[in-house]
Amino acid sequence: MNKSYLTPKEVAQSWIDIGRNKVGYSFKNVFFLALLGGFFIGLGGHGYLVVSQTLSSIDVGLAKFMGAAVFPVGIMLVVFAGGELYTGNALIAGAWANGDVKLSKFIKNLIIVYFANLVGALLLVFILYKTGLYTGHLAEKTVAIAEAKSSLTFTTAFMRGILCNVLVAIAVYIQVAAQDITGKIFALWFPVMLFVLSGYEHSVANMFFIPMGALLGADIQFSQVLLNNVIPVTLGNFVGGAGFVSLIYWFVYVKGSKK
Repeated sequence: MNKSYLTPKEVAQSWIDIGRNKVGYSFKNVFFLALLGGFFIGLGGHGYLVVSQTLSSIDVGLAKFMGAAVFPVGIMLVVFAGGELYTGNALIAGAWANGDVKLSKFIKNLIIVYFANLVGALLLVFILYKTGLYTGHLAEKTVAIAEAKSSLTFTTAFMRGILCNVLVAIAVYIQVAAQDITGKIFALWFPVMLFVLSGYEHSVANMFFIPMGALLGADIQFSQVLLNNVIPVTLGNFVGGAGFVSLIYWFVYVKGSKK
């Protein structure tokens, strides 16, 4: 009888192998897969904006839930079609802790993926801006989100970044347990939906939301965006994914099993 899912210990061990494989990709493959990753997450962000643009005037909670229900499509595209994501690649930390990946290669992978995610997100911003779809309520919603994200304090953004990637990284982490695509969809949808519903901060999603808002006339400055969102959210996402997910499960199920 075939198993329908992997145990937590098997998932933890699988991520050692996955991490080792990820740092072994060529620069070209990593760059283009990460470009697609940023593009796909941006598509999820676009869906969020479209579905929630006018619902806030009816019910704020409903608007958040409907947007949160659509956004996970982006990460499903990353996982199923193939893509690299900064927030997900924080999970390589387990392979590094296990001695299977050099720290220099881990950091190099994160840097390449992060900036390629940005290229992909900006490419989507440019294309969508040229479609002429961002008018009226959709434009107003986008501008409001960009301004709100750029007005956070460093600490607030950092903490929201941690909580975000506890959920996003755990979604990417546990989908490995499922042995069929339906199981993987559910494993991805629920945690990612919860992160969006809760209002946490995702560095790659913000590569779409903030530049699109800026193009539409949001009252924000580059230094403000950098200090109030980009830096703290990027750091928080790393702590949430690498520290709260990858290293804890490595310590319990992989390192612990060696004793």
